[in-house]
Amino acid sequence: MPVCLTEDPMHPQNDLDGLRLLLVEDEYVLALGITDVLVDAGADVLGPVGSVSDALSLVEQIPEIDAAVLDVNLAGETIYPVADALQARGVPFLFATANERAQLPERFADVPLCHKPFDVATFRSVLAHLRVPRLPPVA
Repeated sequence: MPVCLTEDPMHPQNDLDGLRLLLVEDEYVLALGITDVLVDAGADVLGPVGSVSDALSLVEQIPEIDAAVLDVNLAGETIYPVADALQARGVPFLFATANERAQLPERFADVPLCHKPFDVATFRSVLAHLRVPRLPPVA
């Protein structure tokens, strides 16, 4: 499921400038494409990582994560433990998935969703919603 790497002239190259963004994606080629898009937009990409355990390790080790892009299905595992950990810290994230919203747990009903395959304009539009002030952690 490739991301289309054509540029969108409506979005400046540095619209994610300085954003420390965790990328969790298990499809290698797609992960590289997404990384390129994020770096071109100015993000500081943490990853990509392709497993729940690796992602949880990064979340535990790196307190300065501003946002995350999470693939829902990682080689038979779901990303939900990582999403729960990020949500508990007040870190905004989006799901990049082929799944429909109805397939996601109710607790993630308000999480932005970017359907695969997606183009750069759509992806950046959804990412723009992650650049918001950090919410306080869930008690």
